[in-house]
Amino acid sequence: MIYEKRKALFETVDIYPVTCERLSAGRSDPEVLEGIIAGGARIVQLREKDLCERDFFRLAEIYRERTARAGILLIINDRVDVAIAVGADGVHLGQDDFPVPAARRIAPDLLIGASSHNLEEALRAQEEGADYVNIGPIFQTGTKQGIEHFLGPEAIGEIAPHLSIPFTVMGGIKESNVGLVIAMGAKKVAVVTAVTQAPDIAEALRSFRDRMKSSG
Repeated sequence: MIYEKRKALFETVDIYPVTCERLSAGRSDPEVLEGIIAGGARIVQLREKDLCERDFFRLAEIYRERTARAGILLIINDRVDVAIAVGADGVHLGQDDFPVPAARRIAPDLLIGASSHNLEEALRAQEEGADYVNIGPIFQTGTKQGIEHFLGPEAIGEIAPHLSIPFTVMGGIKESNVGLVIAMGAKKVAVVTAVTQAPDIAEALRSFRDRMKSSG
């Protein structure tokens, strides 16, 4: 029952904020989270690569308490164990992270997202039981170091028609170019700096969502 409720709520997601403190203009993750909640997001992903395990767990606990109170989905990046321990709604896994089938076995009630950079990876994630796949990076982005190849919005039209599960798109997407990904069929747009570095996070999120609606 809880899994079905999570899937149903995920269907309502439009903007998908991902938080990272070093990319938040000097603000803490909890401060950014409050702005995201105030802006009306229905989901947030906690992504912190630089924290030790104990600090990441404590931060995840804070996120869980606040997202549960607000009624929005909490996705933990990479760490299936932390997602289970804090009672998160899901986990997002990269190509080199914990395997999707294994995550499904030990956490059947979690939403499982998987990153993909091409059609082959997207189809593999779908076949392995992911609830959604992320397609990206679409545009040039500073959140992924060392990446030189960006897919372009046309990749959405090449990959999405082959999917029977929901998909998100990510990578360098801003209010100024979100119309390009919406035009290719994207409905769920993951963002980091477009929200986390905005002077007013809640207002930036509301404005971004309005632009998505007007582009649809």
